[in-house]
Amino acid sequence: MSLDMTQVLTLLQEHQLLTATAGNQGRQFTSVTYDSRQVQPDTLFFCKGNFKPEYLTAAKAAGATGYVAETVYPEGAGMTAITVSNIQQAMALLGAAFYGYPQNDLFIIAFTGTKGKTTSAYFEHHIQRTHTHDKAALFSTIDRVLGNQPDQRFKSDLTTPESLDLFHDMRAAVTNGMTHLVMEVSSQAYKKNRVYGLTYDVGIFLNITPDHIGENEHPTFADYLFCKEQLLVNSRTCIINAETDHLEDVYQAAKTSTPPENIYLYARKGAKLQLPLDLDVQFSNDEETLKDSAFDVQSISDKAKSLALDGTYALSVPGDYNESNAASAIIAGALSGATAAEMQTALTTVHVPGRMEMVTSSQYGTIYIDYAHNYASLKALLSFLRRQTDAGRVIVVVGSTGNKGVSRRKGFGKALSEEADLAILTTDDPGYEDPRAIADEIDSYIDHDKVQVAFEMDRKTAIRKAIEMSTKNDIVVLAGKGEDNYQKVNGVNTPYETDVTIAKNVVEEN
Repeated sequence: MSLDMTQVLTLLQEHQLLTATAGNQGRQFTSVTYDSRQVQPDTLFFCKGNFKPEYLTAAKAAGATGYVAETVYPEGAGMTAITVSNIQQAMALLGAAFYGYPQNDLFIIAFTGTKGKTTSAYFEHHIQRTHTHDKAALFSTIDRVLGNQPDQRFKSDLTTPESLDLFHDMRAAVTNGMTHLVMEVSSQAYKKNRVYGLTYDVGIFLNITPDHIGENEHPTFADYLFCKEQLLVNSRTCIINAETDHLEDVYQAAKTSTPPENIYLYARKGAKLQLPLDLDVQFSNDEETLKDSAFDVQSISDKAKSLALDGTYALSVPGDYNESNAASAIIAGALSGATAAEMQTALTTVHVPGRMEMVTSSQYGTIYIDYAHNYASLKALLSFLRRQTDAGRVIVVVGSTGNKGVSRRKGFGKALSEEADLAILTTDDPGYEDPRAIADEIDSYIDHDKVQVAFEMDRKTAIRKAIEMSTKNDIVVLAGKGEDNYQKVNGVNTPYETDVTIAKNVVEEN
């Protein structure tokens, strides 16, 4: 893989990003990176993000011969300097070119939404693995799967990685024999141009509720919604959950680049929609338990009927809210050529790490561990558990992230007021903020006439207290972290045992 200056200049000029060049114009680059620690000889280095000039000095010393930046740096004297108006867009375009446009060799199915992206992506990945005989890659919040060997599967750092990493991993997936890719696309991926220039074969919009709004994320809800909608604008075929809020905005965004015949709307049977639109697919619940559920999927429009996806589907992941996620995956699977039989088989064996994990005990309440990390997901989880269990008390251990998702704190307070009996407020990736101050903010939104509140900033201790105060008829919900094995504290990923491990150890000790 390589990139020469002719390619670089042509691409940047085509997208009106190039502002100036200096130095040797005949360079050939055999490596690209934005991390000075990864520089090799003849590297093209990108000065992006939290860039410091000393990074360019280190890159030059390690053998970088060119750099791309939004300004000229004296530290890059002697290197080929490529100045652009938007470094993130330039990096995405040049990254795709360097890795040989791997997206052209993959059928890409992408999900976005405030909640449900990860679960839906796992449903779809299982469908595609069955359909393609294990030739499906996965880029998710939890796992990155580039192939079928153990060393081709690893934990993700970001829901949607930086563009250079994204295209590197796509190329690796293709090299490993993958033909299909299922990926989550975050709003930040568009806000920061990580997927600039990327087109998806199928784009799925699950839902939108206020989240990720704050000084380090989206300044307003309108900006958040706009970034979410860009997935549809950049998809050849669109699938939209017609039960989402702001349906009119979402549908119009899809129509800007996709003809109506390539837009599929789905919803639960009998759902009240914000717009008088005709559905293409509807689903209805057959039965559900704490371990699984069964639901029917029915085509309504002629274009949906041609997909031959009608039938009853059994889902191994509980929660009536997951039926909507599965319905989106079924439509996407059918669009990729998967048969109803293949999809029915695949969905019975899905396991989503950190989603509705259950730990049972002979003397304490039943413990549920879930990534629920905002109002919509926590409300859906707690209300489902209440309906299914006739719980004595609902005890919830929860915290909120620092320096991002500030609006979640009010949402947690609201969800706890509506569905919990006792809340233990604790730490969850506090970043550079004081975890007690975050907990106090959540507490300010809780109705104390309905919910008893306790504080314990050591999350492990909070989990132990919640379990040990429970009785057999109670349920204990550990929300927010799932199987995360670290806490983000003051810029450092601090090792953490995981909620699942801590809960199991408490139960086994008693």
